[in-house]
Amino acid sequence: MKSKTSSSFQKTFKELQRDNVKITLAIVFVVVIAGMALFWGDVSFHLPLLVLATVVGGYMAMNIGANDVANNVGPLVGSQAITLGMAILIAAICEVLGAVLAGSEVVQSIKGKIINPAHIESSAVFVGVMFAALLSGALWLHLATAIGAPVSTTHSIVGGVLGAGLMAGGVGAVEWHFLGGIVASWVISPLMGGGIAMGLLVLIKSVLSDREDKKQAALKSMPLMIGVMGFAFGWYMLAKVLHKHIPLANWEELLLSVVLGGILYQSFKVYILKKLPSLQNTKESVHALFTLPLIFGAALLSFAHGANDVANAVGPLAAIVQSLREWGNPTPSTAYAPLWIMSIGGFGIALGLSLYGPKLIKTVGSEITELDKMQAFCIAMATVITVLLASKLGLPVSSTHITIGAVFGVGFLREFLQKRLFEMKQMILDAHYGENTEVIKNFLDRFERANPKQKKEMLAYLKTLQKENNTLEYAVGLSKKERKRLKKAYKSELVKRSVIKKIITAWVITVPVSAFLGAGGYYLIDVFSLVERL
Repeated sequence: MKSKTSSSFQKTFKELQRDNVKITLAIVFVVVIAGMALFWGDVSFHLPLLVLATVVGGYMAMNIGANDVANNVGPLVGSQAITLGMAILIAAICEVLGAVLAGSEVVQSIKGKIINPAHIESSAVFVGVMFAALLSGALWLHLATAIGAPVSTTHSIVGGVLGAGLMAGGVGAVEWHFLGGIVASWVISPLMGGGIAMGLLVLIKSVLSDREDKKQAALKSMPLMIGVMGFAFGWYMLAKVLHKHIPLANWEELLLSVVLGGILYQSFKVYILKKLPSLQNTKESVHALFTLPLIFGAALLSFAHGANDVANAVGPLAAIVQSLREWGNPTPSTAYAPLWIMSIGGFGIALGLSLYGPKLIKTVGSEITELDKMQAFCIAMATVITVLLASKLGLPVSSTHITIGAVFGVGFLREFLQKRLFEMKQMILDAHYGENTEVIKNFLDRFERANPKQKKEMLAYLKTLQKENNTLEYAVGLSKKERKRLKKAYKSELVKRSVIKKIITAWVITVPVSAFLGAGGYYLIDVFSLVERL
């Protein structure tokens, strides 16, 4: 008993030590970015407000890293393609590079999309709205990360601006039609992501996993898959990430993407030819070929995330800094983010991911449903394809909701396939009622190894056998009630309903909770006139 108590104490002490290290690193980051604000902020007055806004912006960036980046690397870790530590290292580096190198030079203020600028009376009001929105978004992301719910960072900051804007300008200040797109994205994003992921998984299973000669199937089909992946990721990077730095016409983006896809097709074909002799004719061995594409895919998604979503942290901060520089002038419709602000966003995301990201990575990668490398590949592809399709069709989507929807889709498809397999095996037992146990076992083994066409033929034979022998459907095995209970338990094991409910609830309340926090934050700022005092 004493030994058990001592072991428990040591475990608790180690956890406290880890927490202390995390807190220390976060404090060091806060001190550094405060110094950066004072050194490069170029603001002659309201210096305390400048420092405070920078600290809150860094805090927001850390929460984005802790929550949002899990979508890019979660499936990679869950499929055991690479370790958690290696995934965090790759994602952190790519997030920083994306934010600093490809982050937009002009960070559009989302104030103009949600709140009518005409209702913002002065620079003080505008700064109050942006500060309250930034803080509320960060607080909600912190809470969502603590409960293990991946949510949209964009929706979090949108809710903060909405709530603070309502307090500052009243009901008439809100562009309510903008919220319709957010509500639509709750449905469109996960359905599109899930549907495309399921379609890809069915396709890849049919051309690869379900083939009798899996090695030759891999040589034939996988270079084409990776070529399509290169095309999709190339187009995604050109159209959604680098378009402001490399302005190209649509046909030029398409042509370059096709060329990239062709290069990857040829390269991966050579790679598989080298690997083929060492592979076994099993799903696990062939699926290992997806490891390299998964790593590159996660790296590119993290780079794109750093370039795009860093705006959720530094957009309001950049707007505040510009307003402080131009105090008394009309509030800016765009905010120019200098390199020091983009760096705070990038390094803040990387630090948040490193310190507090593992919890959400595990949620996305393994807690919703178990994933293998082929399924993780389908999720990554579904995310990119959905974003591209939605942008071309003008549909409102959230990348977070797309990825989680793809994980849901893969999990539900696995449930469906496993349920069918369970029913088919029970049918085999029913059809062989009264026969020798070894005969039944041999038939089940052959059924497991058969491809879909052969399985269909075997089941057709069993149905004929049942009719001829007048075999009762439930003569062998479990009763109807027992089967129903077993199927329900098996279904819940593959996709955890409790996690799904928690995530969907968090999605629905993200905007309202952030808006409430934003309204409360602005109210306190207004009551105590903090901006004017500072």
